[in-house]
Amino acid sequence: MLSTDFPTAQLSDADEAILTAARMAAELALPVEAMHRDGVAKGNLTTGRSIGHEGSVWPKVARNHAVYVPASGQGPFNLIVFQDGKSYLERTHVVTVLDTMTADGALAPTVALFVDPGDLDGFPEGSRGNRSLEYDSLNDAYLRLLVDELFPALLADLPITADPARRAIVGMSSGGICAFNAAWERPDLFGLVLSHVGSFTNIRGGHVYPSRVRSNGRKPIRVFLQAGLADLDNTLGSWTVANIDMARALAFRGYDLRFELGQGAHNFQHAAAIMPQALKWLFR
Repeated sequence: MLSTDFPTAQLSDADEAILTAARMAAELALPVEAMHRDGVAKGNLTTGRSIGHEGSVWPKVARNHAVYVPASGQGPFNLIVFQDGKSYLERTHVVTVLDTMTADGALAPTVALFVDPGDLDGFPEGSRGNRSLEYDSLNDAYLRLLVDELFPALLADLPITADPARRAIVGMSSGGICAFNAAWERPDLFGLVLSHVGSFTNIRGGHVYPSRVRSNGRKPIRVFLQAGLADLDNTLGSWTVANIDMARALAFRGYDLRFELGQGAHNFQHAAAIMPQALKWLFR
């Protein structure tokens, strides 16, 4: 099973060569776009922490977040929301990727929101005890956190596009199914999905998504799935098989789909190596 088994839009020859090479390698390096280059203006990254108040989706649950604003451009900006924000910042160097791609004209100026999973009341910062409830649940609770609480507090003063075709949501593992679920529930908010080794397995019922996709009409979302042959395989399911099943279901329904199946395991290596190409494909 290769990504080329699915009809998909192609990028430039150079980008396709990078994607092809990444499928073949178990150990992958960061892309050149993740290395800072002299003369490339750095966007502004601000960090903060919020605590759910009475009436919040999750009262007393605290979380860290960061907002990236590009160095240039007047807006309206693209938007990307990353779940497990700290991990994406540290393991994919995506801020430098955004800086480089913007400077090169490969991506329109884009605001990025990095959201960490919630820390339960009384537990230390970074413990992420609310993560599975937030990410693996097949409901709109996490969406309500984003739309009703975080967006007004963190993004209200920024000129961000309302066009869902220029708004992406991204996640790894449980964050991957969270990203897909958000776009599935609200395609008017997010028209682009990037899932890395997504947990379309039976953690909180996520294994139903392939059949849900097949039995419902096509929604106006574009989906990039990355998966690995050496991914998890346990009592909750096979992550490799689940992602293949999702790709098959999306292809069956005629979604605008890119499926990149590599040799890797349940980590960020493949995701980081092809981040520029994934963003180019989504925002093309």
